[in-house]
Amino acid sequence: MVSASYRTLSVGLVALVMLVAFEAMAVATAMPVVARELGGMPLYNLAFSATLAASVIATVLGGRWSDVRGPVAPLSAGVASFVAGLLVAGFAPTMEVLVAGRFVQGLGAGLVQVSLYVLVARLYPPVMHPKVFGLFSAAWVVPSMVGPAIAGFVVENADWRWIFLGVSLIVVPSALLLWRGIAGRADAARGGAGDPEGAPPARLGGKLVWATLTAVAAALIQYGSALKLAGLPLLAAGVVLLAVGLPKLLLPGSLRVARGLPTAPVLRGLAYGALMATEVLIPLMLRSERDLSPTGAGIVLTIGALGWSTGSWIKGRGVIGNVAAVRGGAALIAVGIALVSLVLIDAAPLAVAHVAMAISGLGIGVLHPTVSVMVLEMSRPGEEGGNTAAVGVGESVFTVVAVAGAGALFTASGESYLVGLAFTFALAVLAVVVAPRFAQSAKAGTLEGAAS
Repeated sequence: MVSASYRTLSVGLVALVMLVAFEAMAVATAMPVVARELGGMPLYNLAFSATLAASVIATVLGGRWSDVRGPVAPLSAGVASFVAGLLVAGFAPTMEVLVAGRFVQGLGAGLVQVSLYVLVARLYPPVMHPKVFGLFSAAWVVPSMVGPAIAGFVVENADWRWIFLGVSLIVVPSALLLWRGIAGRADAARGGAGDPEGAPPARLGGKLVWATLTAVAAALIQYGSALKLAGLPLLAAGVVLLAVGLPKLLLPGSLRVARGLPTAPVLRGLAYGALMATEVLIPLMLRSERDLSPTGAGIVLTIGALGWSTGSWIKGRGVIGNVAAVRGGAALIAVGIALVSLVLIDAAPLAVAHVAMAISGLGIGVLHPTVSVMVLEMSRPGEEGGNTAAVGVGESVFTVVAVAGAGALFTASGESYLVGLAFTFALAVLAVVVAPRFAQSAKAGTLEGAAS
């Protein structure tokens, strides 16, 4: 339980996270209908890529902004942008306008996410961080279970526009509740101790240029991988741009997996990306190999979401330590992916898939919030936003690459699920290998050796 003195603040935080998550889950379900009605199927992938690209840019901006001026201003801007994007998408007369609305939504969601993490660092005592991040994880899991069903009902019985418009009506009171919880807590308005005079414009401008480049690269990789052979030039261009831009957005030493804090973006990117890419393949695999209905395949993913929620609850209760959660969580994800591949064997019972996803869900449930907690513990004052932004960028970009890579290998191998799952398993194994380099101590500092 969260302390009573933090209850209003915590409810507001969780409500905002849940609404952002619900919108993401619901839109994924409704988008085929939306694209057909607006005559925009060629822009279908762009409707998702635009949001991802915008969130990468906003995460970098929000992290720096929060460190320098405090998280309240970027949070307010994020809420306003998210609502504006929802309204633009909800009233969109064409697919082009809807894509623009999705881009504005992505800007808002990116600002909100990183600002909320900095709020936790500034307003909650460290002992409460695991509980709060456990609540954040649960706030993402619940929409993943109910979002698709609600979206399907709205699309079939009302109008898809209410998926956007309805969420916009709820965001405002949720934000007001959050601001009420912030009121009177002066620490939330203070900038980082490391840069009291503000961010040098050139430094922030450079970061935004690299963020934009990386966002474009991620979108090209996602879009190019969906076009099969015709998309190879786009895919190659995306990889080149990513190789140039991504190192500028991660922490010094991240791509060489330097010990301590620099490893956080890579670790969470590998773990989360491996699981998300696996979950893209699972419904297709269960339907084609086991003739399972869409509902039956969905239940398997729902069990994974329940495992995630359970893992977050266990971590929030303090049952396991940070090091065990990070190392064990990565191992559980790898074990779950290996087990689910057994479904390709006809003699294996279908229950193996349910058990496998429960194990993987449990793994990401303990790992994901623990990385967030440790990043805050390992950050110097005034670095929380920038470090959190780096983790967010790493997670987003690695996930795009993981999903695109699994999909491309699946297609190139003649739709071999074993090849696709072997790739995601390899990513999870890499997370297992990387985890000990991150989870060693919580000493402040972003450079190699400072946290070892």
